[in-house]
Amino acid sequence: MTHPGTLILIMAVAVLAPLLAHGVGRRVPVPLVIFEIALGILVGPQVLGWARTGQVLDTLADLGLAMLIFLAGYEIDFTAVRGDTLRRSTCAWLISLVLALGIALLMSGGETFESFVIGTALTSTALGTVLPILRDRGQLHGRFGTVMSGFGAVGEFGPVIAIALLLSGRRPAESALLLVAFGAITAVAVLWALRPRPAWFARLTEVTLHGSGQFAVRFVMLLLACMLGLAEVFGLDVLLGAFAAGVLTRLVMHDAAPASSAEVLGKVEAMGFGFLVPLFYVVTGIEFDLQALFDDLGALLLVPVFLVLFLLVRGAPVYLLAPRDFGSADRGALALFASTCLPLVVALTTIGTDQKVIGTPEAAALVGAAMLSVLLFPLSATGLRSGRKARPESQAPGESEAW
Repeated sequence: MTHPGTLILIMAVAVLAPLLAHGVGRRVPVPLVIFEIALGILVGPQVLGWARTGQVLDTLADLGLAMLIFLAGYEIDFTAVRGDTLRRSTCAWLISLVLALGIALLMSGGETFESFVIGTALTSTALGTVLPILRDRGQLHGRFGTVMSGFGAVGEFGPVIAIALLLSGRRPAESALLLVAFGAITAVAVLWALRPRPAWFARLTEVTLHGSGQFAVRFVMLLLACMLGLAEVFGLDVLLGAFAAGVLTRLVMHDAAPASSAEVLGKVEAMGFGFLVPLFYVVTGIEFDLQALFDDLGALLLVPVFLVLFLLVRGAPVYLLAPRDFGSADRGALALFASTCLPLVVALTTIGTDQKVIGTPEAAALVGAAMLSVLLFPLSATGLRSGRKARPESQAPGESEAW
């Protein structure tokens, strides 16, 4: 099928997926992303053969992943995620990284770069997948949601840093210097974002918000493009720039146009979750190598192994280092949510297969296990919290419902 035809099919899948999620959700609350990926596999070359991707669709899918990471960065309130929560989440991720790299070295037979791909994937958290679930349940802005944002942010940001350091193709020392330079420029941008914006910024935002000008939305897209370009210039993964852009956008919009920031975010989310993000997930399904998984019994057996390792390597340290005021149910839910992964696993395995440091069957097993984590772990986590009859935590006034 040609690119236009495949794009039409992808968007048809994107429309069908929430219908199925809503219908099934009356009995079992299956995350929307599962239907998007599963339908992508169905229409892809491995099953029906209706859809095939190319450079144009791959570029749009990359933009969808960047938008997903951007929105995750925007959602994190670093004024709330700090102190003890930040220390615990950082320590938990570092323990996970040490465990993951050690296990990956054993699994790969000492292959250093393959172990970097597998090990880093085992430490990631799909914050962009978890936060919508918490928001839909009214728990994002309560105590549990704040703590989850902290642990999830480190689980998202840590692997991105690891990608920049370990999988850039340069010497680690050179990568570290470039990363420091990027961090210094980002810090200057943060200081700029914290400065008071002129009064005209808020006025122009409000005046153009419902017209063709859309000044604030265009400003947000410019900020995202600049940070993606900056990461590209430094030879770092663009996901690092997307995450930084989300953080910067929150600082600018909340201070410069507080009355309009929620509506601006709603428009950006509509662009992301209405087009780019579902396109990323459907393309992930289309490009998933199902045949490589089923043709190799060893790879198929690796799927449950990786699924357990996600929980043990990432979840166990989170459970142990959860805040002291968390009971066993909240600790378990926090560990399950933190062990949920997918976007960064897809990115890491793509980098690994492109650089020929990881085989296609192993990459398919990792992605397959990550898909199962998105299906099983959030369901189990919400079940744990529902079992303790957790009172729904109130949503902050003015927050967008687009998540």
